[in-house]
Amino acid sequence: MASEPDLTESSAPSTAAISLTGVAAKMVKKGLLTQAAAEEINKTALQENRSFYLQCIEQNAVPVTKACEVVSEEFGIPMMDIDSMNTELSPLDLVPASLIEKHYILPLYLRDTRLFLGVSDPGNTVALDEVKFNTGLSVSLVLLDPRKLALALENILDKDSGVSLSDIVNEEGLDEIDLAEEVDEALEGALDLKIDTPIVRFVNKIVQDAIRRGASDIHIEPYETVTRIRFRIDGVLHDAINPPKGLIHKIIARLKILSQLDIAERRLPQDGRMKLQFSRSRTIDFRISTMPTLFGEKMVIRVLDTSAANLGLETIGMEPEQLQLYREAAEQPHGMILVTGPTGSGKTVSLYSALNVLNTVERNISSVEDPVEIYVNGINQVNVNERIGLTFGNVLRAFLRQDPDVVMIGEIRDLETAEIAVKASQTGHLVLSTLHTNDAPSSITRLVNMGIQPFNIASSVNLVIAQRLVRRLCDSCREPLDLKEEVLLDLGFEESELSGLEIYGAAGCSGCTGGYRGRTGIYEVMPMTPAISELVMTNCSTMDIDKQARIDKVATMRQSGLRKVAAGITSIEEVERVTAN
Repeated sequence: MASEPDLTESSAPSTAAISLTGVAAKMVKKGLLTQAAAEEINKTALQENRSFYLQCIEQNAVPVTKACEVVSEEFGIPMMDIDSMNTELSPLDLVPASLIEKHYILPLYLRDTRLFLGVSDPGNTVALDEVKFNTGLSVSLVLLDPRKLALALENILDKDSGVSLSDIVNEEGLDEIDLAEEVDEALEGALDLKIDTPIVRFVNKIVQDAIRRGASDIHIEPYETVTRIRFRIDGVLHDAINPPKGLIHKIIARLKILSQLDIAERRLPQDGRMKLQFSRSRTIDFRISTMPTLFGEKMVIRVLDTSAANLGLETIGMEPEQLQLYREAAEQPHGMILVTGPTGSGKTVSLYSALNVLNTVERNISSVEDPVEIYVNGINQVNVNERIGLTFGNVLRAFLRQDPDVVMIGEIRDLETAEIAVKASQTGHLVLSTLHTNDAPSSITRLVNMGIQPFNIASSVNLVIAQRLVRRLCDSCREPLDLKEEVLLDLGFEESELSGLEIYGAAGCSGCTGGYRGRTGIYEVMPMTPAISELVMTNCSTMDIDKQARIDKVATMRQSGLRKVAAGITSIEEVERVTAN
C-alpha cells in the first residue's frame, strides 16, 4: 500500500506565533472559519507539519468543496471533480510510480509538452519540481479533492500490483508459518505492511481489498469442509474468497495477534480493536469480534474508516424539506433529536453530520458511545466500558458536570440513560441520540415503555428521524424499465406523478457491484408538532401518532424511497427490500 506524502506549504514558518495569511486569512474573510478557530487549526497544522488547508479537511472544520474553492482561488489553479474522470485513461507511464506514491499526485492528461497534474495541495512545490525534472515536461496543476484523490490512487496502485487473493493462497509456504514469532512482533506496535510472509500478505490483502471495495464488514466463517470470507458492501454480503480450510486458524490467529486478543482462547467470544496505517494521513480502525461455532471460530471485522464517512448534512440523502427540519432542530439551544433504525442503517453518520455543523469553538460537545466509530477533533468522545463501571449513565452524569452545550448518546438502551437524557434536554442542553425502533412514531411509545412519563417526552423531544440505507444505482450501467401504470400505482406512486416518470433498474458492470455503487439514506422526519404533543400527553398508541404524522404531511420512509426511485437514484427492489413490513 502506498504511503501518502506529507504535503506542506513551503513557506510555512517554524513557530505558531504568526498572523493569518493566504488560505487561512481568506477562509476567515469568507466566514468559513472564525479567527479563533483558524488560529487553532493553524497551530495544529504547524505542529503536524501539514498545510493549513489539509489540516482543515483533516479536522472536518470546513466543507471540502468550500475549502477547495478557496485554495483554487488563492493559487489561481482550476479544480476538478475526480469522479467525473476516467482515471484508467490517465497517462501514468509519464511519471515514475515512485513519485506518484511519494507525493500522491495523479497525471491527468498530456497536451503537446504540457502535463496536467492532479494534486491535493498546490503548496507542495517539491512534487512539482520533481515531476518537471523527471519528465522534462512543463506542468500545470489541477486541484482535486484530497480524500477522493487518495482513494483513487490507492485503487490504481493496488490494481497495478497485479496480486490477487487467489495468487497468495496458491503460494508455496502459506502453511509453513511460525505464529510464535509473530506474537513478539505484534506486541511491539501496530501492523507493519512490509512484513513479507505468505500468511501476512494474505491477511493484509484481505483487509486492503475490503477497503478498496468499500466494505463495511469482513466475515471469516468456518464450516465443516470449507472456509468462507465475505465482504459486506453497501449493506449486502458478497463472497470474496474461499481459502483452504487449513488456513482458517492461521488467518484468525494473525488477526487476533494484531488486535491483542488471546490466540489460545477459542471457547469464548472475544472483542478487540486494531489500527492500520495505510498512509501518512490515513489511519483506519477495525473492531474485531470472535465467536466459537460448531466448526471453529468465526470472526467479524467492522471497518471504521472515518475518511470514507461523508459528514456533510447535504450528502446524507434527505429531501429538502426533511433537511430543513433537521437543521432547525439542530439549531435549537435545547431539546432532543432522536435517530432510529436497525443496526447498520447509518444512524451514527446522520448524527455526526449534525454535530459536524455544530462543532465550533463556541460550543462544548461531548459524546458517549459503545464504541466510538467516527473520530472528530473538537468533540470530547468517550467509549463505554461496563466492566469498569463506565456506563452510559455514569458518563452522562459526568458530562453534565462539565458545562456541555451539546451531548450525543450512542444509544438509549435503558431507563437510567433515558431519564438523564430527558433531564439534560430540559435543562438547557441539546441532546442527540439513537434508538432501535422500526419507524419514527414507535420511538415515542418505546420511551414510554421504558418508563419515561409522556409529559416529559412531549416537552423534551424536538424531532424524531427514522432511516434506512438503500443502494445507489450505478450511473454507468443502470437501465430503464418499462412498467405498467397499475404496477406503479400499486407500488405507492400517485397518479399525478406518473407523467414523464422513468424508472431504472440494476444491470451490472465492471465498475460496480451487481448494478449498485454506494448507498444513500431514505428518511421519515417527524417533528414534535403541537398536535402530536397533545397525543403523546394522552399516552396514545403508535397508530394514533402515525395517523397524525400523515395529517401533518410527514413522508414515510417508503414515500421517501419512491422519490429516489423517481429520481433514478435507486431501484424499486431496493426500496422494497428495506421498507417491507
